[in-house]
Amino acid sequence: MIFPIDEAVARLRKAALSWQVPIVDLIAAQTEDPFKVLAATILSARTKDEVTAAAARRLFARADNPEDLAKLSITELERLIYPVGFFRSKATYLAELPAALAQDFGGKVPETVEELIRLPGVGRKTANLVVAVAFKKPAICVDTHVHRIMNLWGYVKTETPLATEMALRAKLPEQYWLEINSLLVAFGQALCKPRFPHCDRCPLTDICPRLGIIPRKLPMKKELSADKPALRLVSWNVNGLRAVLDKGFLDAFRRLDADIFALQEIKAFPEQLPDAARSIPGYQAWWHPAKKKGYSGVAVFSRTEPLRVIYGLGREDFDSEGRALTLEFADFYFVAAYFPNAQDGLKRLAFKLEFNRAMLAHLNRLAAEKSVLLCGDLNVAHKEIDLANPKANVQNPGFSPEERAGFEEILQAGYADTFRLFHPEPQRYSWWSYRTAARQRNVGWRIDYFLVDAKSQGRVRAAEIHDEIHGSDHCPVSVDFV
Repeated sequence: MIFPIDEAVARLRKAALSWQVPIVDLIAAQTEDPFKVLAATILSARTKDEVTAAAARRLFARADNPEDLAKLSITELERLIYPVGFFRSKATYLAELPAALAQDFGGKVPETVEELIRLPGVGRKTANLVVAVAFKKPAICVDTHVHRIMNLWGYVKTETPLATEMALRAKLPEQYWLEINSLLVAFGQALCKPRFPHCDRCPLTDICPRLGIIPRKLPMKKELSADKPALRLVSWNVNGLRAVLDKGFLDAFRRLDADIFALQEIKAFPEQLPDAARSIPGYQAWWHPAKKKGYSGVAVFSRTEPLRVIYGLGREDFDSEGRALTLEFADFYFVAAYFPNAQDGLKRLAFKLEFNRAMLAHLNRLAAEKSVLLCGDLNVAHKEIDLANPKANVQNPGFSPEERAGFEEILQAGYADTFRLFHPEPQRYSWWSYRTAARQRNVGWRIDYFLVDAKSQGRVRAAEIHDEIHGSDHCPVSVDFV
């Protein structure tokens, strides 16, 4: 079967109107300056779009031309672009860029791939992207999305991105060269993900051969309801709200488009935060910070005003640490929580288990009235499937037998782990240590959850881990709830 590329592109153009625009295209739409497109493209390599966007804004506020860029030291550049991937190497490339442009190209960004790859930090993918986006000249930028998707379509059969580029130059109609990267990057981020793609929502489901992929598991049809649209509920341990604001938090917040968005480890009082974090358009916010500065704390943003807000669990030792916030809505309770860490040597294990029991009693009281959802960083991996190295962590905080038993007690009381209702697969994590490049190697733990009471499981339409979103050592998790 010959893959119908014309039909596929036409459908993706239409669908892409509702997808996140790739960052380089967004910058090109805001400016016609090839220098900014080049710099943003260098930053974007091996980096998520929301991190690139925040770094580009900081960089261009200080240096939006080669002359100003030349005035910045490598140390200043590292500070401005952190935490993009390989930020130290990219800071060096940016520091060398003005001199390279001046020496070989009269201070201007060149317009051909052959010239661009002579610049520091510019490979064929970056060069093709700059030619296509900044200069609107025929070029095919092949990144991991283009390489992967073209092969799963069977449109090409190649082993490397370079081989894919050469094959597409020979086969792909030139009319699609400029847009194919933008379309497939947006498509790959929104639906055709590397792991468990959303084939159920794909506009190409009837023409895609799905070569070598395993689609995500779908909920049973009886669990779905057409009576009303689902609410998107999101939870994220940001590990310091002030810190994550500089790492693309607001971009990620908008991208997730939640109806209710819970945060843990805000590590700040509201008055310490800029207006951009306290007052996000379209949302109201409720805060429960810890009394201790720079520690713990939870917050919830909601598009709908709740009927009632409950701060804490009614125990000073828990509530002084800002660990629980409950919002009551018409037909459900939303509980955002940050469970204690048992700490090294399990020295805080007893405190954590007491918190578990107090939280379970709280949930049971709420569930007697209406549906209840608990979300947050529960600081425990339930089973061996929920962390990369279970045998090495049996006695460590977060995977000790006592903590796992405490979590199991909550589940046995009738609360379901929503992610496992839909995803039985391994290697899906929500937290990675900052050490030893754990996130790049996906050596992680699943310790962030949405739980739902037994009688309300049928109201959960979907549950996801958004590991494509960076900024914290945790990533967001979500459910769709009707």
